[in-house]
Amino acid sequence: MFDLADVLATNLLGADLTGSDLTGSDLTGSDLTGSSAEEVPVRLRERLVARAGAEHGLDVLYRVVDSPLGPLLLAATEAGLVRVAYAAQDHDAVLSDLADRIGSRILRTGSGLDEVARQLDAFFTGALVSVEVPLDLRLATGFRRQVLEHLRHIPAGQTETYAEVARGAGSPRAVRAVGTACATNPVPIVVPCHRVVRTDGSLGGYLGGAEAKAWLLAREAAA
Repeated sequence: MFDLADVLATNLLGADLTGSDLTGSDLTGSDLTGSSAEEVPVRLRERLVARAGAEHGLDVLYRVVDSPLGPLLLAATEAGLVRVAYAAQDHDAVLSDLADRIGSRILRTGSGLDEVARQLDAFFTGALVSVEVPLDLRLATGFRRQVLEHLRHIPAGQTETYAEVARGAGSPRAVRAVGTACATNPVPIVVPCHRVVRTDGSLGGYLGGAEAKAWLLAREAAA
């Protein structure tokens, strides 16, 4: 799969990869001594990621984690978690969008966003009823942002209709706009748009697919 972040990393870290400072201690440091051939590139990349953040600043750091709903892309800025994306949303397209809307200094990490990943694991197993991490909701503005703020207050195991969310967000007639806000939610699961259903009780649409929405609601109901 084409990895946009690797291309951006090459551009950002080009000097580091070829500079003399990486031909010495960075390649022979004690934390790399004795590492297997497979471990060295991973650990060296993590060192470069940390260094890039310190020396150049990063716009977005991201990783991909496994979940019962398939691989999830997690992306964060200095302010907090900015994006959660299902595989069906096309991770490459999501990264390209982040580059356009936030900044092109994007790097993939294998060990960053550990707290988000840990809480998501606990959520999927039922040990947590919600994921509570700092959020960066800059990708949602206006009424869509108001909808997301309202969704954060729907308790696990409960649902609201699109009409109820519209009222709660301050615009009772904006039912369709609520649907759009849910469909473009940049941080699904963490901001639980899956808890919004149709008036007749049917699930309605979901950016992760109907099966994912049903799974999330069933897990929460059983918790």
